[in-house]
Amino acid sequence: MKITKVTPWLIEAPEPFLDTANDNKNPKNREYVFVEVNTDEGITGWGEITGTSKVSNRSVCASLRHVSELIEGDDARLIEMIWNKIFRSFTYTGSRGATTNIISGIDIALWDIRGKVLGLPVAELFGGPVREGIPIYCHPNSGPNSVDDLVQHVRAIVETGQTALKTDPWFPHHEEEQAGYLTGKLSATAENLGAERIAAVREAVGPDIEILIDCHGRFDAPTAIRLARTLEPYNIFWFEEPVPVESHHALQQVRDHVGVPICVGERIHTRWEFVPILENELADFIMPDVTWTGGISEIKKIATMAEAYYIPISPHDASGPINVLAGAHAMASVPNHYRVETSRAKLNAYDAFIDHPLDIRGDKIFLSDRPGLGVELDRDYMRSHSLEGYEG
Repeated sequence: MKITKVTPWLIEAPEPFLDTANDNKNPKNREYVFVEVNTDEGITGWGEITGTSKVSNRSVCASLRHVSELIEGDDARLIEMIWNKIFRSFTYTGSRGATTNIISGIDIALWDIRGKVLGLPVAELFGGPVREGIPIYCHPNSGPNSVDDLVQHVRAIVETGQTALKTDPWFPHHEEEQAGYLTGKLSATAENLGAERIAAVREAVGPDIEILIDCHGRFDAPTAIRLARTLEPYNIFWFEEPVPVESHHALQQVRDHVGVPICVGERIHTRWEFVPILENELADFIMPDVTWTGGISEIKKIATMAEAYYIPISPHDASGPINVLAGAHAMASVPNHYRVETSRAKLNAYDAFIDHPLDIRGDKIFLSDRPGLGVELDRDYMRSHSLEGYEG
């Protein structure tokens, strides 16, 4: 079975919302990047590499078209060989970040193809599941909401049966902040509002709901330390990306001076970049993104590494349904899995472009026995929502 083409799809479609929290007052669209891998036997696989900015989405789409030429004619069964072929092709220009994004989308699609060829779900290809349902967590509506709006939203989340939620409570951002980091500071107003928001959330959801805090790598070390200490009384389950990913020294400084568990990983790529995190005990949880770190092949290796250190793994998700499913299939057979991230407590907005809705019940996603990832994307819908030049 030979690969005939790799096609990027860049579409604009609704992002998920929680209607019971009045989250649909102003429904929003967002961009998604899907990867279609075709074969000469007519079997197609789907991957995803949705990024967080328009420029990154367009850049990886452009690169995918060139990488398609690199692997056309390769045997689609040789997933590990193809992974290394692409990875080493970028060894002098940078084999992390954008490169692993590209690899991820193709790798996920190849595992989808492999499952379809064998007539098995991807989760069955790794020894079968160790649990029936895959635990998940979700987000309330993010942004500079009032405390009352945030409380309404987290209560609606709990009513769906979810038992863990994550939020970034610090708005407004610092006036000098650009794209997540510049000075690493936070205004006193935002700092106080953040603490007020989390105090209100804890009171609203009670003591048993896990509250995860996301810093998005926005702070310098002293600011991150101060913020973590402020939130310690509210039984924070983890404190995520307190400092920019570039400095392990800054992360070590935070870890040495706070009493809350640390989580990192969404901007860490491949098993090699996780080695110092694990060896130096820099995190209590890791959260690689299956669509950014190297696909299903790589996240399975990272999970096994973390298992040896008894560190839980929790796949990051900042995108769409293929990301969620790829993470869930990969984690089904992972003993040290914590939860798969999802954007909202309800993901039915994805139903517009997948042929089977995601099966979410309470705080778990259940995988079907359909082969591969278990869904097909609707090409007609995607063509009607594609951005010019990226119509598949």
